[in-house]
Amino acid sequence: MFRLLYFVKGKVIWAIVIVRISRGRCVEIGVIVQVGFANGRDLRKKFGMSRSVSFSADRVMPGGRELLFILGPCVIESPAFVRRMAKKLRTLCEDEGVRFVFKASYDKANRTSTKSFRGIGIREGCELLAGLREELGIPVTSDVHSPAEAEIAGSSLDILQIPAFLCRQTDLIQAAGRSGCVVNVKKGQFLAPWDTRNIAGKLEAVGCRRYFFTERGTTFGYNNLVADMRSIPWMQELSYKVVFDATHSVQRPGGAGDTTDGDGALAPVLARAAVAAGCDGVFIETHENPVRALSDGPNQIPLRQLPKLIRQLKKIRETIQS
Repeated sequence: MFRLLYFVKGKVIWAIVIVRISRGRCVEIGVIVQVGFANGRDLRKKFGMSRSVSFSADRVMPGGRELLFILGPCVIESPAFVRRMAKKLRTLCEDEGVRFVFKASYDKANRTSTKSFRGIGIREGCELLAGLREELGIPVTSDVHSPAEAEIAGSSLDILQIPAFLCRQTDLIQAAGRSGCVVNVKKGQFLAPWDTRNIAGKLEAVGCRRYFFTERGTTFGYNNLVADMRSIPWMQELSYKVVFDATHSVQRPGGAGDTTDGDGALAPVLARAAVAAGCDGVFIETHENPVRALSDGPNQIPLRQLPKLIRQLKKIRETIQS
């Protein structure tokens, strides 16, 4: 019996170890070094590998009677921090009986200032998220900013998120659509709900049918957003699944000068309104201590407040479904 083990560093497989096992003992090892492949997806295709954990479309796509919750911190502040958050959120969601996808950004490419913390980078970030996926048995998502990133992240994540500012970038959208992952397109703050048809057309042109849109507020004057709940049924009338982003909808972009400000206390209010309006899922960024968060602290909901909010949202959902 042969087993293939591998270690990927960047775009190069630095070691392929072929192990022959006989009667439960390792009797032969062969090592091949520095074999180049474009990414993990190519590796699995070459050697017939698959992830040890897989999730059905129903697990990672919004829709049906139950809400999908996309939860996590804004950014990967450190490996220890994001692992701790993932474990706590998995336990919380298991206790509350809700579908859950863990989110954390490996790179905040659109920070207001060059002084702001951006993250740990795509290679390390995707390796970390993929490890949490396997270790904890949870689907994971992060945002991608270029076609190259979509190709790399597509081998590690379950959902690729298109940032709102990039929602019209054809090459990026179609690269995500080709990845084989579910695609979550954040509706731009400048976009009308019905204009999402053009984005859907770009995805479907490359064969992507598993996608959804996230409403995250509309520009309202300077340094402000407003959440128009009419957007949810309007996009659903186009046959799209719609998630509501409660925390980014309360942003005040650039409102603190060199950082983004926000009204995090209003995020639960908007989440409840969105569920009452019939959204298919809720996106919430959360942190153990938002005051000390390295990105978007003013908008994130304290982790300790999340169980009560989830129970409220479940009750609202049950009411409108009855």
